[in-house]
Amino acid sequence: MAHAKAGESLPVPNVQALAQTWNGSGEQVPDRYVRTEETGAEEVVAGCAIPVVDLSRLLDPRSSEEELANLGAACRHWGFFHLINHRVPDEVIQDVKRDITEFFKLPLEAKKAHAQAPGGIEGYGQAFVFSEAQKLDWADMIYLMISPREERDLRFWPARPPSFRDSVDGYSAETARVAACLLRFMAADLGPQSMRATYYPPCRQAGDVLGLSPHTDATGLTLLLHVNDVQGLQIRRDDGRWLAVDPLDGAFVVSIGDILEILSNRRYRSIEHRAVVHPDKDRISAAMFHQPCPDTTVGPLLELVKKDGGRAPFFAAKLDGRRSHLDALSI
Repeated sequence: MAHAKAGESLPVPNVQALAQTWNGSGEQVPDRYVRTEETGAEEVVAGCAIPVVDLSRLLDPRSSEEELANLGAACRHWGFFHLINHRVPDEVIQDVKRDITEFFKLPLEAKKAHAQAPGGIEGYGQAFVFSEAQKLDWADMIYLMISPREERDLRFWPARPPSFRDSVDGYSAETARVAACLLRFMAADLGPQSMRATYYPPCRQAGDVLGLSPHTDATGLTLLLHVNDVQGLQIRRDDGRWLAVDPLDGAFVVSIGDILEILSNRRYRSIEHRAVVHPDKDRISAAMFHQPCPDTTVGPLLELVKKDGGRAPFFAAKLDGRRSHLDALSI
């Protein structure tokens, strides 16, 4: 997901409210949420151990070279990694976890006060719903533009709980610092920042639905925070298997976006991922997206193209139907 003005989304039923009534009803999950053609088609491997990158070792001249090799391997071969020792104060993380959780506990009408406006996806609701027949994700979200500050629309920023705006502001500043540090090592620049907090209600037919459809991020870098410890993130490997990524205490899950794959001439990988739901536990996550400015022309770095023999294979390799949003990024 990239800039909040990337496209409008049709209004859909609130999944949290649906789950509260449906889970105890004994009825089958509504057909628009049934995704068995995807959830039952591929093997899922539990307990995936993705690479771990230590930011303190990257910043330490004594270990920087070794850890930079570790970072490069994670970006090239996985596209995902856990980031530890990121130096974001624990109280900042706990504050934003608390306030996101409290927001999703509010009555539906209170959350609807920050509903998406026609023509955009910023605010509370659902993203990228383009037709009445489209299959739906089992989740609700709130999407906020964070940076630059002048693009913030406070109509969509919850005033309840009262500390929400301050905690998101503090957390966004810290994660922007972390992303900027990582991107310096990856030789890229930091642009706009946005946040998507997502609530995945429990579903007793969890194997039939998806919390978030398979996709790659049309961004530079994404930092994912597990607001609670319920597992749900899955990444697709080259052999087609889905690997379930368990939360790592105190770590961010970092994922490479399409922009970095383009810039690196496919040395770094933007990996398809999805979210599943739990049969009797809710799950909450918060993703911070970092991307170039909207009017930036993106292409492979010249020195990498030269190293690869003048080839820029990204654009040909990506035209496989999985990432139509890349059409807007092509030169």
